[in-house]
Amino acid sequence: MTPRPDNILCPTEAGLYCPPGDFHIDPLRPVPRALITHGHSDHARPGHGAVMATRQTLDIMAIRHGEDFAASRQAATGPTRIGGVTVSFHPAGHVLGSAQILITPDRGPRILVSGDYCRTPNPTCLPWEPVACDVFITEATFGLPVFHHPDPLVEAGRLLASMAEFPDRPHLVGAYALGKAQRMIALARAAGHDAPIAIHGALQPLCDYHVAQGIGLGPLVPASDPGGARLILAPPSAFASPWVQRFRDPVLAYASGWMTVRARARSRGIELPLVISDHADWPALTATIRELAPQEVWITHGAEDGLLRWCELNAIPARPLRLVGYEDEPE
Repeated sequence: MTPRPDNILCPTEAGLYCPPGDFHIDPLRPVPRALITHGHSDHARPGHGAVMATRQTLDIMAIRHGEDFAASRQAATGPTRIGGVTVSFHPAGHVLGSAQILITPDRGPRILVSGDYCRTPNPTCLPWEPVACDVFITEATFGLPVFHHPDPLVEAGRLLASMAEFPDRPHLVGAYALGKAQRMIALARAAGHDAPIAIHGALQPLCDYHVAQGIGLGPLVPASDPGGARLILAPPSAFASPWVQRFRDPVLAYASGWMTVRARARSRGIELPLVISDHADWPALTATIRELAPQEVWITHGAEDGLLRWCELNAIPARPLRLVGYEDEPE
């Protein structure tokens, strides 16, 4: 008898668990063996026995959690046999080192865990790769029709236009330390900003790692001594701390897909909302399901009900996983 998908991968309180391989994917609590899709801290937690991930994700976890973040680690370098399944890692286009994980059993459906993914070109990581599968597990962070993300280079152009309009006001951009900050810097460079960019100290280690990986970010200076730098990047939490008071009359900006919702921008006191996301928007989510044409779709962390309804209307078997604990990168 061919195993059902639930016999190969199933949701548990600790996260997705693969019984024939005896491992979890992006577990929510310490487990004996974890496969990690990417380095954001809602997916990559410390304290596991053994961790398998891309080499870059392992490096990022060490930067964020210390070299002893797991008892042992293994870099994913190709198809690997674990128990009764073969696993392989494929680029997700989300952040540096991010991967989709394909589980291929000896018999039964191939299950693709997408983690977080983005199909918009991103100069700071490998592009998303389509992977044939029978069951596709998709995120639904922006799983509602309202979320249509604009061209990120156009949004970077809006930032530079604001800097030209208000030359005497420093522009502070809130951006997550892993992925968004480096992408924002790369977009500003692509839009024509060649001057030094000041960065909050919390961004420095991961910016240094991106540069070491061959990703050019141009001249960066510490925000503690910005000199003449008029563009400053910081984690969003800095906007609610005394740190921000060192800047006179700043233009507060925030780079996030959530800036589509103007009420969120207003509630944060954001003057310049920049709709720049490292997740798939509604058109990309639905296009990906159509293109992969899986036999079944499982939906997790996000607007599950909206994407579930779309699948129902398009006669695509789907189910919500109702996993809790996955959110945007904590601030």
